[in-house]
Amino acid sequence: MAKTTDAKTLPDNLSGGADKSSYLGSLTLLTSLFFIWGFITCLNDILIPHLKSVFTLSYTQAMLVQFCFFIAYFVASVPSGYLVEKINYKGGIVAGLSIAGIGCLLFYPAASQHSYPLFLGAFFVLASGITLLQVAANPYVTILGKPETASSRLTLTQAFNSLGTTIAPYFGTLLILSTAVKSAEEINLLNAEELSVYQATQAAAVQNPYLFLAAVLFCVAIIFVMIKLPEIKSTEQTPVNVEEHSFDDAHDSAWGYKHLVLGAIGIFVYVGGEVCIGSFLINFLGEAGIAGLTEQEAGKYVSFYWGGAMVGRFVGAAVMQKIKPGKALAFNALTAAVLVLIAIMGSGSISMWAILSVGLFNSILFPTIFSLAINGLGKHTGQGSGILCAAIVGGAILPVLQGVFADRIGIQAAFFIPVLGYCYIAFYGLTGHKIAV
Repeated sequence: MAKTTDAKTLPDNLSGGADKSSYLGSLTLLTSLFFIWGFITCLNDILIPHLKSVFTLSYTQAMLVQFCFFIAYFVASVPSGYLVEKINYKGGIVAGLSIAGIGCLLFYPAASQHSYPLFLGAFFVLASGITLLQVAANPYVTILGKPETASSRLTLTQAFNSLGTTIAPYFGTLLILSTAVKSAEEINLLNAEELSVYQATQAAAVQNPYLFLAAVLFCVAIIFVMIKLPEIKSTEQTPVNVEEHSFDDAHDSAWGYKHLVLGAIGIFVYVGGEVCIGSFLINFLGEAGIAGLTEQEAGKYVSFYWGGAMVGRFVGAAVMQKIKPGKALAFNALTAAVLVLIAIMGSGSISMWAILSVGLFNSILFPTIFSLAINGLGKHTGQGSGILCAAIVGGAILPVLQGVFADRIGIQAAFFIPVLGYCYIAFYGLTGHKIAV
């Protein structure tokens, strides 16, 4: 096995003579991306109940929002991995921001035409851009620094992703859910002029926030075009194995690494479970046996769920420099499973706060699974990142599956889906992440 401590195995800009302050500036800029895509992704949790009411959808139909959003990860991730290898990380970031900006612009005609299929198409384009951003940014963060602190570093940047997901529900609730949605019966009673005003009001509630987001994305893309980031070629990547070994010659492609494949399954069930909980929170808290909250009131509580993840990631970034990532992963996953079970079997405030508390223990799961899964891949890191980001498609599949169960057995019982995923993640933390070549 080749040791990676030799300076010859490092890119020039990451060798011992590199200016460490350059890493701080680059990581700060990259952190802004994590915040942006966290904010945008979490707005889905606010739009789902809004669109469900506007278009009078079932739970299964409403979850098509998450299906179209997260299926983009499956479709675009592997091509994005190859694209990043061709145009480098900076080029991938700029392209991802631009595509996401176009996706935000598409919300304008979707709202104007009052078309649910157009909304779904806009979600797909937006998510395709975010997918490219993730494929470029996640491994770049793990590479910019010491290999043994990769999990901690990615957890810290993910904490700012959680800051975006914490703020988004509050502002989304104020902007999108501020206007009450009428029932189908109430709409039928409106005359032509009243109907036109009502539809324009509902459209503007969606259009204005996404036009603003489009402007932000394009501005950030321009900034990244103008700045200089450390260049790291895929063939020069520093392995992020905590034991500082490179296993990049063990297999011809990333698919040959068992711990990567198992990690991809872990990403699939984690993202699926996290999205399941976030997508159903507003409707769950609106249940008479839970909290009986209105959509606007419940929307503000979604911030507690994502805020817990933010706090947990800031704490985890420090704690995980002392605790082995695998053990921390298993502990958090098992605790999350127990909390969801309490939410399923309980009622009232007990169920409400149990499900909201899951966010705290979700905190380190994604960055830890990701960094463990790409340990030792070396030159295959770009492909491995693409595979892991493709596994985010769990956010498309599992919420729809939970929606099917929610329509049949009730929204509370349907939360058994995330429980199964957390149990698998605990297994990965205990044994599944170990490298076998």
